[in-house]
Amino acid sequence: MNKLHSLLEKLESETHLSLEEIPVIDLYMDQVIQLFENKYGETKRNEDDKVLTKTMINNYAKGKLLFPIKNKKYSKEHLLLISLIYQLKGTLTIKDIKETLEGVNNKLTEESFDIDSLYNSYIAVSEKHKQNILSEIKQCMEDVKEESNQFEDREYTEKVLLIATLSNISNVYRRAAEMLVDEIVEGKLPEKK
Repeated sequence: MNKLHSLLEKLESETHLSLEEIPVIDLYMDQVIQLFENKYGETKRNEDDKVLTKTMINNYAKGKLLFPIKNKKYSKEHLLLISLIYQLKGTLTIKDIKETLEGVNNKLTEESFDIDSLYNSYIAVSEKHKQNILSEIKQCMEDVKEESNQFEDREYTEKVLLIATLSNISNVYRRAAEMLVDEIVEGKLPEKK
């Protein structure tokens, strides 16, 4: 459980890619990968993991999660979408991410859309709720510690109970997000006669 305490400290200091960190010039794929690796490299679970790869970016483009790239360069808008995809892919399927971001992609190509404001609002809401989530995890740790008193192998039992509890909470959040994706999809379907 000591590692979890240090993880909570690490989560507390974790940040998102900010608008100020995105260059004003368009970037080539290798530069995009380097930017994300520099920003999110600390979040990798294992040293060999990659934050972002050429294959991932190509799959996002082919899967139409991103509006078309011009001259093999990625604009600030592309980088913001890739950052959103990076955050969403831990919870949602690629299909759900496509459904979620389809309207944003369409607005970016068909009309003027202030993705900067959308992204800043996302960061603001996420940061606002980060403390609530960390407090919730700490409360779960206390509850688990109390519940595990009855077991012989207390340390192991605490970890199992905490894993199961955090997974359950994560599933509730994921299901809520999926329900919202379904609402977006339902809103695009033609009305039945």
